[in-house]
Amino acid sequence: MILERIYVWVWKRIGGRPWTYIIREGWTRYQFFWIVALVSLGVWLGHHHEWQTVLTGWLVFSAGYLAGHLFWSTGSGGDNE
Repeated sequence: MILERIYVWVWKRIGGRPWTYIIREGWTRYQFFWIVALVSLGVWLGHHHEWQTVLTGWLVFSAGYLAGHLFWSTGSGGDNE
């Protein structure tokens, strides 16, 4: 399948490590950058969009984040056991 070949190609290019590890290392190594970037994004959203739109996006993201942490575990009986 084409998606599998793309995944393998990307996997080899990033060093054979899960992208979540790479993001986590970048998050801890460049904390000041991430804080400034996320605060700047919040300020930009607050000035260029109505607050209901921003709040709706935040709520949808938060619901997905929570659902991911509640249901994505090794004990769920899925393929990742």
